[in-house]
Amino acid sequence: MEKPRSCSVVIRAFNEADHIGRLLNGIRQQSLPVVEVILVDSGSTDSTVQIAREFGVKLVNIRPKEFSFGRSLNRGIAAASHDFIAMISAHCYPVYSDWLEKLIEPLADPGVAISYGKQRGGETNQYSEHQWFKQYFPDYSLPSQGHAYCHNANAAIRKSLWEQHPYNEQLTGLEDLGWGSWAFEQGYKIAYSAEAEIIHLHDEKPAQVYNRYRREAIAMKQILPESTFSLWNFFRLASSTVSSDLLQARRDGVLGNHWASIFWFRILQYWGTYRGYRHSGDVDFTMIQQFYYPPGILSEKKPAERNVERIDY
Repeated sequence: MEKPRSCSVVIRAFNEADHIGRLLNGIRQQSLPVVEVILVDSGSTDSTVQIAREFGVKLVNIRPKEFSFGRSLNRGIAAASHDFIAMISAHCYPVYSDWLEKLIEPLADPGVAISYGKQRGGETNQYSEHQWFKQYFPDYSLPSQGHAYCHNANAAIRKSLWEQHPYNEQLTGLEDLGWGSWAFEQGYKIAYSAEAEIIHLHDEKPAQVYNRYRREAIAMKQILPESTFSLWNFFRLASSTVSSDLLQARRDGVLGNHWASIFWFRILQYWGTYRGYRHSGDVDFTMIQQFYYPPGILSEKKPAERNVERIDY
């Protein structure tokens, strides 16, 4: 199968002036010869749009009252010229110059619906989020994984397949899991590329962590109506992950620096999940403002060596 040689990149952004320039610089240094960049801006009040224009991107605007993750992606993909669509969040940036090549490479197989890549945190991410990244984004690739999980902060799909089934615009999050579940049920494969690595930056305060997991739980309940998350699940998962993270931080020699954030991050992660599952009724604009605006069994496998130089930012 011939490797794809062109793609469109869709970026969702809101007030990302601190990060968007680095991402666009990283895209400019990619080895893929034909790249179209589309920025979907949801009402930025900083210099995000101005910086993006300096890089010559195609700009798509969406009003804050219209925003959802699925709707912003649908608008961006609709404006794309290429059939292969890469998606990346504005507060991410690629590690290697072949990030895009490795991300869309699995789509050369027409049986693959979506390819998603490795994520790692930066200096501002909480310690427990680093552990979460390592759990869900391992160091080895899977050309056909056995479940529907994927993540649109670093993913690629085929536009022709998206035209059959656009992203769900009503979900408060997890639009990627909703789309991946549809594709999986249709018999398509989902690929994971460890070589398509990005840094995914967060600098979240406790309320932001709570809101993120609460809105994702509301979405999960919409995607899987029969799924549950009990108070027992909260206590069990919060206690087990706190214990695991504390032990790992001790092994890393950084327990003194991170023990407090480990407690609040994991407790609010699962408390937000519990409260999201308890939510009933519609998601109104007030809640949207609150949300959006201010697999370990193969872990013994060794990652493939990378003979590609890291991008120098």
